[in-house]
Formats: sequence, C-alpha cells, structure tokens
Amino acid sequence: MNTPHPVTPQQTRLLAAAAILLVVLVISGIRPLDRATWLMEVMPVLIALPILAWSYRSFPLTPLLYGLIFIHALILIIGGTYTYAHVPAGFWVQDLFSLARNPYDKLGHLWQGLVPALVAKEIFVRREFVFGKKMVAFLSICVAMAISAWYELIEWWAALIMGQGADEFLGTQGDQWDTQSDMFMAFIGATVAVVLLAKLHDRQIARLKECS
Repeated sequence: MNTPHPVTPQQTRLLAAAAILLVVLVISGIRPLDRATWLMEVMPVLIALPILAWSYRSFPLTPLLYGLIFIHALILIIGGTYTYAHVPAGFWVQDLFSLARNPYDKLGHLWQGLVPALVAKEIFVRREFVFGKKMVAFLSICVAMAISAWYELIEWWAALIMGQGADEFLGTQGDQWDTQSDMFMAFIGATVAVVLLAKLHDRQIARLKECS
C-alpha cells in the first residue's frame, strides 16, 4: 500500500492562503458597492486560483511569487468590493498627500506589472525558453506591459458594451491620462520585479530547479 506523502510547511501555507482568499472573496461578494464591477474586478482571482491549484504538482511557483499573488488577489478583491474609486484606504492616502483623486487603482496596476513579470521570468528561466539575465528581464517586462495593454483594451470594450454602467470599472475619476498612468504604474511594478527582487527570486528559482 502506498504511503501518502506528508504535507509540507509550504503546502500548509498555500492551503491557508487559498482558504483566506476564498473566505474574503465570499464576504466581499455579499454586498459589494456594484455587483457587475465586483464580478469583473475579481474575475482574475476566480481564474487564477484553479490554474494555480491545477499546476502546483507539475510547475510549483517560488514562495516569493505565491506571496505576491496572494497580495495581488487581496488588492483585486478589495477594489471589487468598494470599486477602486471608493476604497477607504485610498481616500486616506488622498487626504494625506492632498491628491486630486483616490489612488488605490494605481496600487492595483503596480501589482499588475509586478506579478506577471515574475510569472514570465519563472517560465522563461525554468523552462529554458530564454537565456541571459538581461534578455530575461527585458522580455519579462514586455510580457507585463502586453498584459497591461490588453487590460486597458478590455476596459475600453467594457465601456463600449456597458455604456455609463462601466464607469466604476473604468475608475478614471475624470483623469484624461488614466490609461497612460495605469500602464506606467505597471511598468514600474514590472521593473521593480526584475531588478529589485531579482536576487531573491533567482535564489528561489535555483532551489526549485535543484529539486526538480
């Protein structure tokens, strides 16, 4: 009879994180500010969680990336609950720095660049699709920027389909340069990922490759 493999500390942490996200997701969906906006904002979480669970055995990610994905999911869920333009923490930052608008959505776009860049880097390096640190960093940023551009296109299509009903999803708050600043924040996030987090990420990738 096959002896079941013991659950590792990392698996325990991942299961706990997934449980927390599911609980927060359910609570956020009880009475969101706008139901349609909530569904569109949390859709990446609803898509990512099953994919991460399905791919864990064949392609587990680094602890760093799992942690950042967890934070990104929370950012998306909170943004969906209140809509990005009405997140209370964003109003606090707006008042603190005397800003013209609630900046919470910029945090979301920063993570929208950071997480995809690290995902791309892990795939490039571990599958040996790309060689050379500079080329890996460059293409990882390119992938993140492509995802950011597609997200802006999705927002545009939503606006065309839903009309005024997409205002909360767009979250422009009257800023004519909202699309450009969103993509710039994604660029900053992707750059931080491949530059400032490079050493830690590289060490964790190396350990995963040794174990595979």
